[in-house]
Amino acid sequence: MKFEIGDNITVLLTNEDGKVTDIIDEKMVMIEVKGVKFPAYTSQIDFPYFKMFTEKKIVPKKKIFIDDVRKEKPSRKVKTGDGVLLSFVPVFDKDVFDDDIVEKFKIYLINQNEEGYEFTYNLYFGGENNFQLKNKIEPLSDFYLHDVNFDDISDNPRFEFEFSLAVPDKRKSDYFEANLKLKGKQLFKKIEELQIKNEASFAYPLFDFYPDKTAEQKIDPITLGLNKLGSAGFRIYDSSHAKKHLTSPRSVVDLHIDKLTDSWKHLTPFEILTIQLKAFEKFYDAAVAHYQPSLIVIHGVGEGRLKDEIHHLLKLRKEVSSFVNQHHPLYGYGATEIFFKY
Repeated sequence: MKFEIGDNITVLLTNEDGKVTDIIDEKMVMIEVKGVKFPAYTSQIDFPYFKMFTEKKIVPKKKIFIDDVRKEKPSRKVKTGDGVLLSFVPVFDKDVFDDDIVEKFKIYLINQNEEGYEFTYNLYFGGENNFQLKNKIEPLSDFYLHDVNFDDISDNPRFEFEFSLAVPDKRKSDYFEANLKLKGKQLFKKIEELQIKNEASFAYPLFDFYPDKTAEQKIDPITLGLNKLGSAGFRIYDSSHAKKHLTSPRSVVDLHIDKLTDSWKHLTPFEILTIQLKAFEKFYDAAVAHYQPSLIVIHGVGEGRLKDEIHHLLKLRKEVSSFVNQHHPLYGYGATEIFFKY
């Protein structure tokens, strides 16, 4: 290997200086240029010695006084774009014919936004959870997730993320889900394009901007009357406190008690069921308010009390087109999928 970690380098295409931060394989390294890390082939970089010896030294001809010196602005990372992306760095090996073949992918989460996020990451193969990670990614940075073997890519991988702001903002959503489903054929095509363009990686966007909170649907009290709405089962809030009652929608809701509260061991079965049903009502209302097409509710198998209560409530809801409790590749018989009509 020509380069080592810590070596100063120059990017041949842009003539920018950087540093080697990691060795990926014999042909590829991870470099950092102006605070941004990205992979590069060794043929795309070189040591800066030639540049240092051939650059003309600029000799100042004019005296500069202290009052004329501009105050240096604090350095900051360079913003290269908007959004959060999932990046794939293929690691190549040689086959028996000495041809380049992809052995595995290094998976990176890239944050090009100027705000940090906490995230939960799950990778599924063929409907089964293969990897899970909870962590935090800083603004304008990248985060190495893990390696994925090339042979596993053909098994319809699904990359699921749940993001929340590292620094909470009342104007922003409490959390945000982003998913990426890939087929082996898509990745094979990406690899071909990457080799033709002589690039080191490719990426898929997860989202551009973290979403704002969605305002609750307004109800006309003049037409319907607040008392009539309340007796009909609607929840009535003071409009000045509406944001306090907003709940961000989720496509999957887990009602296991340990997912809803940390202090549950002292609770009675009735108290646990009450908490679970309140959580169901909250996320059901959020799904309807945001016109979700469907909602998966994980209630577990157990004795079936929670499932029976939820099914009874669903039969009374006019927004429900249908619901099923059939075997799910992820949740078995412990979940009910609800389909809405509007």
